[in-house]
Amino acid sequence: MRSFRPLLMLASFAALSLAPAPAKSPPSLAFASRRDGHWEIYRMDADGRSQTRLTSRSGENRFPIWSPDGRRIAFGSTTGSHWDLWVMDADGRHPVQLATGIAAKSPRSWSPDGTRILCVLIRDGNRDVYSVRADGTGVTRLTESPGDDDVPQWSPDGRRIAFMSERDGNREIYVMQSDGSRPVRLTTHPAPDGDPFWSPDGRRIAFNSERDGRRQLYVMDADGARVTRITTDSSADAIPEWSPDGTRIAFQAVRGRNYDIEVVDPDGRHRVRLTSDTTYDGALAWSPDGRRIAFISDRAGYSAVFLISPDGSGAVRLTDGPSLTPSWSR
Repeated sequence: MRSFRPLLMLASFAALSLAPAPAKSPPSLAFASRRDGHWEIYRMDADGRSQTRLTSRSGENRFPIWSPDGRRIAFGSTTGSHWDLWVMDADGRHPVQLATGIAAKSPRSWSPDGTRILCVLIRDGNRDVYSVRADGTGVTRLTESPGDDDVPQWSPDGRRIAFMSERDGNREIYVMQSDGSRPVRLTTHPAPDGDPFWSPDGRRIAFNSERDGRRQLYVMDADGARVTRITTDSSADAIPEWSPDGTRIAFQAVRGRNYDIEVVDPDGRHRVRLTSDTTYDGALAWSPDGRRIAFISDRAGYSAVFLISPDGSGAVRLTDGPSLTPSWSR
């Protein structure tokens, strides 16, 4: 009797090869909230549903940032009078302390491969850039200068780090190798330059500068060439953020005492004001698909997480009670 087993096996393999790949989980938002009386880390779906508390440590737990694979969240947590760097699974399990004495409001940055986190530690009153292994096995100091080094960010390929430094007596932007070697100064203007942010392709860096009298937004090549001013009126505050496709830059604009969110093309030609409320709007983060921007607004009478489209339409509030620092999973 003829055996049909090989044919069955071939049919099974064919069915497996034709089966669709597992769907990637939709992005989530992590944020800090004080709804339970003190600051804790929460996560929620992109529509605001399924809000879940992830931390339960004493003190404050804030500043969440997702790992590139979406499996872990790094965050800051207080121990006594200082802030420490922690990491946990995306469901809040297995929290691990990575470093102590971080500069709380200085941004952290995951390496593209998810193995390390850049942060700023304060030692002897001075700020320096450190690389911390995400598994908790080591902390490496990358900068050591008499002036503060701050706002570090990995390049998209993970080979370089942009940061701002006061080592030469003025705040300038530098780039160094991922191990801290070969620092190169990119800006040389006597006015302060800071808050560098890489374009997604790694070819350009957006930054803020006061070289024209007040803080404005600029873009330059990754080697410091072709510096272009792209805002001319309202001051640009906080770190600018490129859209995932690199075609736009969102930033926090300041007009008098009012903070709003705007989006501008890298050449400065097309600019859209997304918010115009009289209260604070800021702390923005692009969604992975570039279709939405999460931000914090005080328009509800307290700081809450909102979503808005890059054209300024469809603003919707996602959280109730004081909330801060929204961060998207990828």
